[in-house]
Amino acid sequence: MAYVIGTNCVDVKDRACIDECPVDCIYEGDRMLYIHPGDCVDCGACEPVCPVQAIYPADSLPAEWQWHLTAAAEVLSGHPDEPSAGPVPDHRDVTLLPPKPDPV
Repeated sequence: MAYVIGTNCVDVKDRACIDECPVDCIYEGDRMLYIHPGDCVDCGACEPVCPVQAIYPADSLPAEWQWHLTAAAEVLSGHPDEPSAGPVPDHRDVTLLPPKPDPV
């Protein structure tokens, strides 16, 4: 897995990364976005456009976000291999996170 989306994306889902991704490997869940671990080509186009600094190379992911490495793989396992197939269910650990307050 080249890039991973972490907790800062929860309840934000800006989607700028989706527009920048040249291989369409970013999928949308109800509360956050997920990068398909087998489709990411490690181009890095998504990282600088994320307004909440939620995207990291897998080897630079903050320690408290390491669970996102397996979360994306688990969520996307068995899902049709294209984002246009519709939303994915959020990972169970994402569903347990408290909602973020609306920005003021």
